[in-house]
Amino acid sequence: MKYLSGVPLVLILQASIWLPGQLCAANLQAAAPSTDVPGAAVVWQSTKAEHVYGLPDVKHNRKGTLTLSADSLTFAGKSANTSIPRSSVTAVSAGNQRVELWGVGGRLLRMAIPDGGGVAAAAVMHHRVDMLTVEFHDNRGADHAAVFLLPANEAGRALKDFVVAPATSLKAAEVGCQSAPIEPKSVLVAAPNWDSAEVPAAYRALVYEHLIARLRSTKDVSHVYRDGEVSGKSACPQYTVHISIATFKEGSSVKRAALGPIGMFVGTTQMKFDVTFTDASGKLNDSEQIKATMRGENESTDVADHVAKSVAKHYAKALKNAEKSISAKKTNDTVS
Repeated sequence: MKYLSGVPLVLILQASIWLPGQLCAANLQAAAPSTDVPGAAVVWQSTKAEHVYGLPDVKHNRKGTLTLSADSLTFAGKSANTSIPRSSVTAVSAGNQRVELWGVGGRLLRMAIPDGGGVAAAAVMHHRVDMLTVEFHDNRGADHAAVFLLPANEAGRALKDFVVAPATSLKAAEVGCQSAPIEPKSVLVAAPNWDSAEVPAAYRALVYEHLIARLRSTKDVSHVYRDGEVSGKSACPQYTVHISIATFKEGSSVKRAALGPIGMFVGTTQMKFDVTFTDASGKLNDSEQIKATMRGENESTDVADHVAKSVAKHYAKALKNAEKSISAKKTNDTVS
């Protein structure tokens, strides 16, 4: 058997022959428009889309067809179908990442190849997928973001066909909260501050969406408000979570793949946030710094959820400490 840099030549030939065929098939299929969206002309469509996270009525990592029409963006899967009005879309971003074809098995195979053969194998065991991030408002003015995986080059094509309507600034919640009653145990997740580091749109979206989800599952939280949300009950959140990016370093799955066993310790995605918890009374002002480091095929999602889980944990701890402080103060006042 012939070898190239320690890699069986047949392996490289099979991978290089298979890979373009897969991508070409995906692109051809994605480029063929359908008429699944009634009442509106299809502007762009991908039949090989995957919903990573963010759509309110669709579970994460669901595959389906993503269609942009004259008046909406629609994701249709086997068990869910949801649309976003184009007038509600405030921003669209395209990016790409490289995904390992054979997962953990592929990494172990490369690690076993001698004489630097893992570098050659890495070149053919990865392929590119695109990430499309769509930011939008719901009918209450709340900020949302959804992330999709698409075949290579599809996100760029979608971006060209989007005409984003000007965002409307909804400040009614902030004005109303100057005099509206406080909703007990509710929390507002303010729009994160990303000014201190260049962070791709997909990471920004995933951090915010995972944080909303994690706080919703936190004990003793009655309601989680998104930034911009207008409460129909004219109530204000009792607590607010502010997060600000301190540092960000995006990892590289290709670099990790090429370096074999050493790659398990380099090329990781790293994020560091400054987090502050406040309350409506002004008595609570607790700050923490939270770090997250992740590696793997789903690192953008994993690192975002790791950050969100840590913030939710610190939030619960901050509230518990605040309650203890209030109880101690009441006890002291009673005694005195």
